[in-house]
Amino acid sequence: MGSLAPSVVAVIAGMSLVTYATKAGGFWVLNRITISERVEAGLEVLPGAIIVAILAPELVAAGPAEWAASAVVLVVMVRTENVLLALLGGLAAVLAFRTVV
Repeated sequence: MGSLAPSVVAVIAGMSLVTYATKAGGFWVLNRITISERVEAGLEVLPGAIIVAILAPELVAAGPAEWAASAVVLVVMVRTENVLLALLGGLAAVLAFRTVV
């Protein structure tokens, strides 16, 4: 297996530190201010909104296999409320549908 260049390791370490600082800074700030129920509700749905914002453009350009797999994800998510299970079901479904279609 090849070795990583020092610059690649430095970039990965730097990105890790910035990610950690951003998350820790957010927790630090939120622990020092009082947020309204509306802001709290918005923060709770933010991860889902980010996933939709990333996947929606891809889904628009996708084919029938991906649309069917997204329906599987939606059904699994509604029934189980388990994100990991829904994503695994969607992955299995898109692989299966691509071999059929």
